[in-house]
Amino acid sequence: MIAAMMTAANLGARVTGWGFVVFTVGSVGWSIVGLTSDQPNLLATNAFLTLVNGVGIWRWLGRQRAYEDGGQSAARKSARSAAPTLFPATCLAGMSVEDVHGKVLGTTVEGLIECATGCVSYVVVASGGVGGIDEVLRAVPRDQVAFRQDRFRLNIEEEAFQELPELAAGNWPAQITACPGDRV
Repeated sequence: MIAAMMTAANLGARVTGWGFVVFTVGSVGWSIVGLTSDQPNLLATNAFLTLVNGVGIWRWLGRQRAYEDGGQSAARKSARSAAPTLFPATCLAGMSVEDVHGKVLGTTVEGLIECATGCVSYVVVASGGVGGIDEVLRAVPRDQVAFRQDRFRLNIEEEAFQELPELAAGNWPAQITACPGDRV
């Protein structure tokens, strides 16, 4: 159960990877039980799960952790240099979103990027609810988002954010126009 919580929470490569380590301890333990109690089905099932968990460890504590560490390293270096400040795209989902006055409105869910230009078209922000239940999703146009290394700050007030239309699950727009209250 602990391993399942660690992997399901999606709190980054290290936590997910260690969740697979916990899963591996369990599958090895059950393999031993299957071997010592003459239960070949239990042994075979958990031997396979041990293999799958090994892939999870490699993926999350090896490869993905290295990617995340590389992105964080570039972000730290950019903050101390004359280069434009960077933030890793892997951090996009789950970042805090504030209004123009610094009041926390919610968290980012996704960023939609234009294929032709590589530019962010809009950012989807989740607000309200608890643990995803009763949350409201809204799309904020790129020109109303100020990217920071640890959060997003909107160029609009909370009231204008609340006026943005709610997004229907699985039916997001192809394009976003101006925010309510924008001066055109």
